[in-house]
Amino acid sequence: MGAIVAVILLVSLLAARRVTAPLAGFAAAAERLSVDGQADPLPEEGPRELRAATRAFNRMQARLARFVADRTQMLAAIGHDLRTPITRLRLRAELVDDPEMQRRMLSDLDEMEAMISATLAFARDDAQREPRGRFDLADLLQSLCDDRVDAGHRALYDGPAHAVAEGRTVALRRALANLMDNAIKYGGGFTVRLETGPDGSQHRNALIHIDDDGPGIPEAEFEKVFAPFYRLERSRSRDTGGVGLGLSTARSIIRGHGGDVTLANRAEGGLRATVTLPL
Repeated sequence: MGAIVAVILLVSLLAARRVTAPLAGFAAAAERLSVDGQADPLPEEGPRELRAATRAFNRMQARLARFVADRTQMLAAIGHDLRTPITRLRLRAELVDDPEMQRRMLSDLDEMEAMISATLAFARDDAQREPRGRFDLADLLQSLCDDRVDAGHRALYDGPAHAVAEGRTVALRRALANLMDNAIKYGGGFTVRLETGPDGSQHRNALIHIDDDGPGIPEAEFEKVFAPFYRLERSRSRDTGGVGLGLSTARSIIRGHGGDVTLANRAEGGLRATVTLPL
């Protein structure tokens, strides 16, 4: 009787493992899809119902990839078509006799071209096709700070000498550079602090705090500033306000790595941008 019970338990455990293993793989694939839309399709294995769910999941992933590709191609075509009339307008503006009117027209055309280029870069996100890999996050932050110090800005790094992470290095460099340049533009400089530790589960994450000494922003604007083309600075001058895509691009890239970026006013004054990244 004991031998029979032992055999039944062993067979039950093997059967349960055969059923749950594909479910664990399915859950991991769903989590991976939220980070990497170009991930490989999930193998169709396991019970019939699970194979059907996996097949539907793979079709959904393929449709999402096609949707993003079609949207990018459409925006690229629109941007290309818009450059032609802008060029014609620029040539006609050169023939305007009034110097002040000519200056204003050329300035508006420059802004239109900058917005088109920024929009295409935001939608295309060439770095999205960059392969993921291991890199030293601390070294990346130190390098970004050094670049800004060389340009004559105040940029300090405070954190460990090394912190290995996984992701798209070029994309993350662009996102973090946008946040740092934003701190320089409105705060005159920044201090970046890197912390690593558990996120409350079995995983570890990195916290990157970018602190500036600027005036901060109203709490009601914390989420609004991440909207594309939204600017607190209301003038249309690109020298002071940009086109309003820096923070949108940064959040899009960071969320594409499974993290997030939030803003908060510091008690001692200034603004803090906090980036969370899984290690």
